[in-house]
Amino acid sequence: MNKTLIIALNFLFVSVAISQSTALKYEETITESDLKKHLTYIASDELGGRDTGSEGQKKAGEYIVKHLEEYGLKPIVKAEDGSLSYYQRFNVYKNGWKESYVIINGKRKTFFKDFFPIGMVNIPAEKTIETVFVGYGIKNDNRNDYKNKNIKGKAIIFIEDSPKDLTDHKIWEGNQGLKKKQTIAAELGASFIFEISLKEASQFKTLSAERKAVLSRFNRMAIEKPKSETESSLPSFVISESMAVEMLGINSKKLGQYLNGKTNNISTKKTSIKIKSERGADQIETANIMGFLEGTDKKDEVIIISAHYDHVGTDDKGQIYNGADDDGSGTCSILELAQAYSKAKAEGNGPRRSILFLWVTGEEKGLLGSKYYTDIDPIIPLENTICDLNIDMIGRVDKKHEANPNYVYLIGSDKLSSELHDISEKTNAKTINFELDYEFNDPKDPNRFYYRSDHYNFAKNKIPVIFYFTGVHEDYHKPGDDVEKIMFPKYAKIVKLVFETSWNLANRENKILVDSNKP
Repeated sequence: MNKTLIIALNFLFVSVAISQSTALKYEETITESDLKKHLTYIASDELGGRDTGSEGQKKAGEYIVKHLEEYGLKPIVKAEDGSLSYYQRFNVYKNGWKESYVIINGKRKTFFKDFFPIGMVNIPAEKTIETVFVGYGIKNDNRNDYKNKNIKGKAIIFIEDSPKDLTDHKIWEGNQGLKKKQTIAAELGASFIFEISLKEASQFKTLSAERKAVLSRFNRMAIEKPKSETESSLPSFVISESMAVEMLGINSKKLGQYLNGKTNNISTKKTSIKIKSERGADQIETANIMGFLEGTDKKDEVIIISAHYDHVGTDDKGQIYNGADDDGSGTCSILELAQAYSKAKAEGNGPRRSILFLWVTGEEKGLLGSKYYTDIDPIIPLENTICDLNIDMIGRVDKKHEANPNYVYLIGSDKLSSELHDISEKTNAKTINFELDYEFNDPKDPNRFYYRSDHYNFAKNKIPVIFYFTGVHEDYHKPGDDVEKIMFPKYAKIVKLVFETSWNLANRENKILVDSNKP
């Protein structure tokens, strides 16, 4: 063998050994006690579930920034006054209902309690309405509940479904559904529809809550300001029996007699009714947070380590969704990783490539923070970004692995770079030696986790990614996702795996190749 080659190989082996020894030294700064200290605050009731743009999320951000300053990491976002900041501030917009009410004889009824909309009803200005009771709202060759009633421009009130004594008759099929009744009402010139629910009070309360949850899915936040919604042409609502008798100016006994077939008509009284159900967009200020650690000879090449620091807040019952695992575990992981790298640099052993520690906002609302970073304002040019290591939920265990918690799901590692996958595999084998489960990396995964966390916005821009994840559990997006259930020994080991993997990526001679394009 050539003598020069032997010297070069010996130098390479010694360099690798020194690098591994150095990595181990700083890996030891990642501790269970530090993770628990950070997470106990981040997932505390004081932060109220860290909903996007909330005071609780701002407090979490202040905690992160305080530690970035303590570690000596650089702010790199240019603020409006020209100074550098850790915050990448921007606005998101949430479309939803603003003022929504019905007032009957001066008494205000509560939205999603006494009544709820059928669809995304928009009545932007208060209107005074006149009501007409039309029984079950049926009109065909056999029955006409609209006979001798002028409903043009008025609000009609009808009972859900069809009369009890007629539901078994085929003659009524196709004439008792809500859509059919809406069509008839529109043809006759009605301006509003109120359908009386026959459910008991407790059941109606449950139904209202369910409808609120379903319709809220369409109120997601967006980076782009939504267009104003047009006014609904035939606003339709479901109302409780108690609200119905108030609107009709009758007592519940009379309505009961009608429902039981003891009378064919109800004499209603004129009532004063006002309604408004305004939809619009609220502007919410939020921010990504980032701290920069400059590399040495390859400082223009940057590795991003990301996690989202928001969660879903507090529900209508006052229950706090602390999100210890989702994604308090990722949030606090990056704090520990930032500390380890900062210590290495302070002692003259900083990485060759630069590291951007990135906490994104709005993940729970549609990956908004990472989308803002990649699509609108990439602080580090995307062409200089080597990869993104994303951490989201690594503190618990799922049902599949209850017997062996020493595992982690890896998603995306081979999608764009075979070298990234190879480095990840070898690093795990030499360090924590966990089971690397690739079940959710399958393109046919029905959960589609590859598209559901912040790494995806980097991957869609052809930046290689690894998503570290331990799966969903019974407390996913529930109030029970608390610190007490975090498995800190397992959690700390996965953070160390991320550190070792990032260390190898940051200090190797060549940047990883983008050579794959797997589905």
